[in-house]
Amino acid sequence: MQHGIIVTLIIGLIIGAVAKLIMPGKDPGGFIVTILIGIAGSFVGSYLGQFIGLYRPGQPAGFIMSVIGALILLAIYHFLTRRRTV
Repeated sequence: MQHGIIVTLIIGLIIGAVAKLIMPGKDPGGFIVTILIGIAGSFVGSYLGQFIGLYRPGQPAGFIMSVIGALILLAIYHFLTRRRTV
């Protein structure tokens, strides 16, 4: 069971890092936030993929859809912080 958690954290870190590299701008936090964005991006990608018919219910997102989910979360973060500072 611990092996699954470690793999999830590593994949989350990779997905979050790829999303941060693709989307320029001021990003939140460091290592931990990158992992959380990657993991949350996987969930967003899964639900988005299910909504548009790419995945069946309960099926996890692939790497690309997970990165897209993380990019969506980063875009929302950038939008909210830009609105707050203006």
